[in-house]
Amino acid sequence: MQRCDYLLSQLDVLEAESIHIIREVAAEFERPVLLFSGGKDSIVMLRLAQKAFRPAPIPFPVMHVDTGHNFPEVIEYRDRRVAELGLRLVVASVQDSIDQGRVVEETGRRASRNRLQTTTLLDAIEEHRFDAAFGGARRDEEKARAKERVVSFRDEFGQWDPKNQRPELWNLYNTRIRQGEHVRVFPLSNWTELDIWDYIRREELELPPIYFAHTRRVFERDGMLLADLPYANRGEDEPAFEAVVRYRTVGDASCTGAVKSTAATLDTVIEEIAATRITERGQTRADDRSSEAAMEDRKKEGYF
Repeated sequence: MQRCDYLLSQLDVLEAESIHIIREVAAEFERPVLLFSGGKDSIVMLRLAQKAFRPAPIPFPVMHVDTGHNFPEVIEYRDRRVAELGLRLVVASVQDSIDQGRVVEETGRRASRNRLQTTTLLDAIEEHRFDAAFGGARRDEEKARAKERVVSFRDEFGQWDPKNQRPELWNLYNTRIRQGEHVRVFPLSNWTELDIWDYIRREELELPPIYFAHTRRVFERDGMLLADLPYANRGEDEPAFEAVVRYRTVGDASCTGAVKSTAATLDTVIEEIAATRITERGQTRADDRSSEAAMEDRKKEGYF
């Protein structure tokens, strides 16, 4: 009898697991949505969703929680990619939440709209009656996300309670919820930043150019390089200068830092990531530097 041995690579195993999760959620929930910011993790997640249902189209919309403080290159990529795939894009605007009095904009030098996204996200989930939201979080990013389940339960207030999460044995996921509750789903939970970049190279995925080395006008604050943009609230004691930088992660431009880098190709970026010992959020997100519990506190309020 002929015997065949099938050897899967690390990326093949991760891809198969993620596709299984996406299909499971699409089958079990009525109104799933994929959170798509135009960042590298959501780009990978979108490719996995394509593979999960091809040759059929992706059967759910994508949503971006838009702070209004974005990198223009990322928004251009987001709109173009959504149009290429023929997807329905839901834009939940933080500015609309401010105008409607749902949130109050922060003031001061370190003001950011990043925390305000929570209310905007929960309002959009309620308005569109989404019962499952795919997110691109990974467990290697920081401690609060390491506690996260793949299918993460949120109560009727959109809050995350780490003590009220369901057990996940092997690849069995509890998808039962009551009216008004929802789940966040993280198909990339077991991926690392290096896995993401390796997959982008293998799949030949296009990325916004800010992920690669370029010259940008920046200023230094708390040891981070922030883009010199109108809403960055640069002080007179924070001189702007030009530097060759790239971004490891994409978020609200007012609190997302760049890193000095000459890595201008996929191969050189991967070499750089393989050598680093600092997580992308620890190195580039001002909102996560305030304390080790910063992300966990926001998650309990309903954050991503």
